[in-house]
Amino acid sequence: MKTFGITFLLASLAISTPASAQNANTDKRVDRLEQEMRAVQRKVFQGGSTRYFEPEITAENGPASPKTVNTTSAVTDLIARVDALESSLANLTGQVEENGFRLKKIEDKLAAAETQTVKTNSPTASTPTATGSKPKAAPEAAPDPERVVGVAAIVMPDTGDVAEDSYIYGYRLWEAKFYPEAQTQLKKMAEDHSAHRRASFAQNLLGRAYLDDGKPALASVALYENYQKRPRGERAPDSLYFLSTALVQLKKKDDACRVLSELQDVYPEVASGRLADRITSGKAAANCK
Repeated sequence: MKTFGITFLLASLAISTPASAQNANTDKRVDRLEQEMRAVQRKVFQGGSTRYFEPEITAENGPASPKTVNTTSAVTDLIARVDALESSLANLTGQVEENGFRLKKIEDKLAAAETQTVKTNSPTASTPTATGSKPKAAPEAAPDPERVVGVAAIVMPDTGDVAEDSYIYGYRLWEAKFYPEAQTQLKKMAEDHSAHRRASFAQNLLGRAYLDDGKPALASVALYENYQKRPRGERAPDSLYFLSTALVQLKKKDDACRVLSELQDVYPEVASGRLADRITSGKAAANCK
C-alpha cells in the first residue's frame, strides 16, 4: 500500500500548491487595493479624519480634469476591481472545496482497498474449494519414534535446585545431539532463571546448540545477548568467542575479528588463559591481521 500513499501525497501537493500560490497573489492584490482605496478616500474627504495618511500612489501625468469626475471614476474603478477579486476568491474557494471533496473520495477508496488487502492476507482467511469447503491443512509429519524414545531417555536431575536441574537437562539434550529440544530447554531456563549463575551457561550453550544445528544467525543473537545482558557471567567470554565463529559462518570476518579483539580487551586474563588456543584458531579462521 506504500504506492497508494505516495500517489495520494503527490496528488495532494499538486492540488494544494496552485491554490496556495493564487491565494497569496490575491492577498497582495487586496492589500494594494486597500492602499489605493485609502488614497482615494483622502482625496474625497480632504481635511477629514487624521487616520488617513499620505497617498502611496501617484496620479498619472496628463491634462487636469474636474476633481469630482476623478474621484468618482477612481472609486468606481476600485469597486469594480474589488468585485472582481471577490468573484475570483469565490471561484478559488469553490475549487478548494471541490478538490477537498475529490481527495476525500480518494481517501475513502484507499481505506477500503487497504481493508480488503488486510482481510485477503489475513492468516485466518482461506479460499473455498470448488465445493465451497475450506481447504484442509496439510497433515503434520509424524515424529520419529526413535527420536521420541531417545529424548524420553534423557532424564532431568532432581537435586532441589530447579535452575541447576533445568540447565543440566538442557546440557544433556545438547550432548545427545537433540539440538532443537536442547534449544527449547536452554532458552526456557535462561528466561525463567535469569538471575541464576547458570543462566550465563544456558544462554551460551543455547548459542552453541544453534551453531551445531546449522543456524549461525540465531546463534549470533543468542551469544551477543548473553554477553550484553550478563557481561560478568562465567560464560560471557566464551559467548564472544562463539559469536566470532557464527560471524565467520555468516561471511562477516571483519566483524569476527573485532569481536575477538574485544574479547581480549574486556577479558584479558581469560583470553590469555583457558581461551588462548581458541582465540588463536578463531583469528586464523577469520583471517585477522
